Amino acid sequence: MKLKIHEIFHSIQGESSRIGLPTVFVRLTGCPMRCVYCDTAYAFSGGSNMEIASILAKVAEFSTKYVTVTGGEPLAQKNCHVLLKALGDAGYQVSLETGGAIDTSQVDTRVSVILDVKTPGSGEVANNVWSNLDHLKPSDEVKFVLCNREDYDWAKTILDKHQIVNKCPVLFSPVYSQVNPTALADWVLADKLPVRMQVQLHKILWGEKSGV
Repeated sequence: MKLKIHEIFHSIQGESSRIGLPTVFVRLTGCPMRCVYCDTAYAFSGGSNMEIASILAKVAEFSTKYVTVTGGEPLAQKNCHVLLKALGDAGYQVSLETGGAIDTSQVDTRVSVILDVKTPGSGEVANNVWSNLDHLKPSDEVKFVLCNREDYDWAKTILDKHQIVNKCPVLFSPVYSQVNPTALADWVLADKLPVRMQVQLHKILWGEKSGV
């Protein structure tokens, strides 16, 4: 039972409600989408095939209870579900970062799904699997990465249409070095939105590069 793994590393979680927590990241190779702001294009190819047991052994070396499975798009590899279950069975608190173009209904219920709803500015809005919003749990989170004010206004309509804030926490994040974070904070405050506005902490600490 193997997965193509691009990297496994220990860092500070820079996003989601777990921001700031020491976390092991398991980054899978490959992604079917091409978002205009993608910061992990290096993971579209390459990597090494690893057995599930070898992945678990590597994760264990870092002695932390938080694990994030990410990509690329991790669900593009069918054995990702096996990995998620194995991590849960091993007692880790697991989150899954997914771009929302693949069905999430079969993800292990112990896993916190961080669902990235693609905005028009991403170039991938047509690939959103909207039924994923029907599978949200209170422990999941929905993220909107915003390219401009138009994306922000669009995201507000989606929040209202699908009543997402009644299902799980919602994250609004500005595209790094493209949207002024202060402006986004002002928009959120002006509209009194019940969302978590966040920046990518890992990029503030170490810049835009792999392995962080």
